[in-house]
Amino acid sequence: MSLTRRHFLYGSLALPAFAAKTASEQPNIVVILADGVGAWLLGCYGNKEVQTPNIDSIATNGTRFLNHYASAPVAAVGREGLLTGGGSSSIDKTLSAAGYNCETTNTGAEAVRYISSQPGTKPFILTAGLAPYQAAPESKYLAAFAHSNFETWPHEPPSPNAARNQQMMGRDLIVNLRRVGGQTMALDDQVGAITLALAQKKVTDRTLLVFTSTCGGLFGAHGLWGDGEASNPVNMYEEVVNTPMLWMWPGRVPPRAVRPEMISAADFLPTICVVTGANLPSNNLAGRSYASLSTGVPLPKKQPWKTTVFARHRNTSMVRTDRYKLVLRDNGAGPGELYDDKQDPQERVNQYDNPQFMTVKSSLRTAKP
Repeated sequence: MSLTRRHFLYGSLALPAFAAKTASEQPNIVVILADGVGAWLLGCYGNKEVQTPNIDSIATNGTRFLNHYASAPVAAVGREGLLTGGGSSSIDKTLSAAGYNCETTNTGAEAVRYISSQPGTKPFILTAGLAPYQAAPESKYLAAFAHSNFETWPHEPPSPNAARNQQMMGRDLIVNLRRVGGQTMALDDQVGAITLALAQKKVTDRTLLVFTSTCGGLFGAHGLWGDGEASNPVNMYEEVVNTPMLWMWPGRVPPRAVRPEMISAADFLPTICVVTGANLPSNNLAGRSYASLSTGVPLPKKQPWKTTVFARHRNTSMVRTDRYKLVLRDNGAGPGELYDDKQDPQERVNQYDNPQFMTVKSSLRTAKP
């Protein structure tokens, strides 16, 4: 079932104090949207071998969503799902109508220049799109990993269903993992430059800073390298679809907060509409505002938070609860997957044809957004 304006407005009633009521209350919004950064790659989500102090600082000073899922396992489609909520109107168009200046940048340096140039007469939304794994890291970042063997990362041979990048594994795996470490470290420095620009502009307290990603990356996990299209058929492994979602807004979002709810990228646009007081696009959306979760405000008792999230790309769809994941292809006619992610977090044992999981599979197949 798609979420209508009526459903959205009912779900947002829990937030009268959080939503902007006048133009003067509208916060600036800075969305740092990185391609290919799964939650597992970051220190604040438990990675012990890559240092991401600037990104981790956003989590320390704000709210970290543990179970945030991309709407697709590839960057372009995942970006569209997050910025449109699955509808036809973009977040920039929606906020422009609410009085915002809107800008999209492609590098950290461009983002810094935009923040520094703002006159402060109108609120702004900046989407800083970053592609950390597209460029070679500088030597200083590679040097930081010169002796790293990434012992806690998967070291597997190429999977038989690998569709590309098989050469990234095998004997060159460590070299390539060191490169990923350096690229992630470089991304963290760009995030630090953006947060510093907000501080120097003295708008940190009036700005909601969001760090998230379009999708994750495998980097050797399951014998694959890349995103959901690294395999044939398309995969929906956790490394690809479980993405970071960090919020920081001093005085509004509590520090060191962790939220366990199942959150979809499709929920982002409705959430930002609540925060800014913008009108929800007239077309039906697939998500619901989670602004109350970021501040700890209780939801209405008659409308508890959802327990499932969904993703889709090409002929492959995913349904995920806090424990189970079902992957269907060709609406169930193709090869399927079912994982118990509590007992099998590495998703090694496919329970799809296990009769003991028949009830679980049937329940997930009939789940609705």
